[in-house]
Amino acid sequence: MGLPPPSAGLDKPGLGILLMLFATLLFSVLWACVKALSEHYSIYEVTFFRNFFAMVPVILMVLARRSWRVLRVRRISGHFWRGVISTVSMTLGFLAFHLMPLADAVAISFMSPLVVTALSVPMLGERVGMHRWSAVVVGFCGVLVIVNPGVGLLNFGVGVAIAAAATAAVATITIRQLGRQDPPLAIVFYFTLFSTLFTALPLPFLWQTPSGTDWALLLLMGSTGGVGQYFMTRAYCLAPAALISPFNYAGLLWAAVAGWLLWGDVLKPHVLVGSAIVIASGLYILYRETRKSFRRAIVTVPPKAGP
Repeated sequence: MGLPPPSAGLDKPGLGILLMLFATLLFSVLWACVKALSEHYSIYEVTFFRNFFAMVPVILMVLARRSWRVLRVRRISGHFWRGVISTVSMTLGFLAFHLMPLADAVAISFMSPLVVTALSVPMLGERVGMHRWSAVVVGFCGVLVIVNPGVGLLNFGVGVAIAAAATAAVATITIRQLGRQDPPLAIVFYFTLFSTLFTALPLPFLWQTPSGTDWALLLLMGSTGGVGQYFMTRAYCLAPAALISPFNYAGLLWAAVAGWLLWGDVLKPHVLVGSAIVIASGLYILYRETRKSFRRAIVTVPPKAGP
């Protein structure tokens, strides 16, 4: 969805942290639903219902504005291609959940911010210093520790998870580009709309009518995604991003618990070590970004007039 603009009332950090933790818990429920449903339905059908049911909270947010002008954008083609990239990323991510232990797939997804940093140079023209490049290199080493290729774990599922993280990074870059000219709600609306349409295309060839219980899981999957997105956005409105962002990594804990309870997956030591390296690299990049933004804010603040 992208981060909302800074709010003047960033004075409830405790509530912001709690909302972010709850959002990651909801996302872990979504991931578990995806993994369970993908055992019986095609990834395309699961992805379609994820986007279809997500349209409900998005439309409610648009209606709350009482004006369709919020959906006006400068170039609809940019949103079309963002929908293509994000749909590919979501489909690959859901396939990774199907092919791998849930926590392992989530751990690899944490490499996405590292790829964003690397791609921000050619795609956004941003300058990345030696400190952040070093963090990116160390982070990719952490990914290697997670996949542990020396013991034959570099399989198809790992490749899909890495591709999902890479395409998610490209989608994030496109959000930054679109966010320079279009409002966040419009970006979310057109992403959800195009993703729903794209994933509906193969359904006539792959459709399998869900059972009563599975309809409940599909609804739970979509609603937890929409509500989780709302709580995450709300958290960023209540406290600075530098304080809230690190708690996003709690998703790995929830995913590990869900994988253990539902599928008996045990988080292996090399996944823990590699995840710690990737998370530390991501936090260091966040620290450098926050420090740079703080320095820029100091420089741009005009001096007070003399007495």
